[in-house]
Amino acid sequence: MKKTIVAALTVATIAGSLVTATPSAQAHDGVGVGIAAGLLGGAIIGGAIASSRPAYGGPVYVAEPAPPPPPCYWQRQRYWDGYGWVIRPVRVCY
Repeated sequence: MKKTIVAALTVATIAGSLVTATPSAQAHDGVGVGIAAGLLGGAIIGGAIASSRPAYGGPVYVAEPAPPPPPCYWQRQRYWDGYGWVIRPVRVCY
């Protein structure tokens, strides 16, 4: 609705400026009238295109970005190496 009102006001503004700035039309001088009609028609068509629905036909859904991976940390773990218990640092990530 907002775009339609803006387009209508734009067309009215351009039409009003053409009416006041264009000299009176005479039968032997059709160039000014042709230019004014072309500008007015272009403004009307441009306003209609600008206020039309988007070309894709519906809402666009954008996937949310993936959450960052959880932080990793170092943990000391012990394991049996066959001769005895050994403690080593292990990086743990979830």
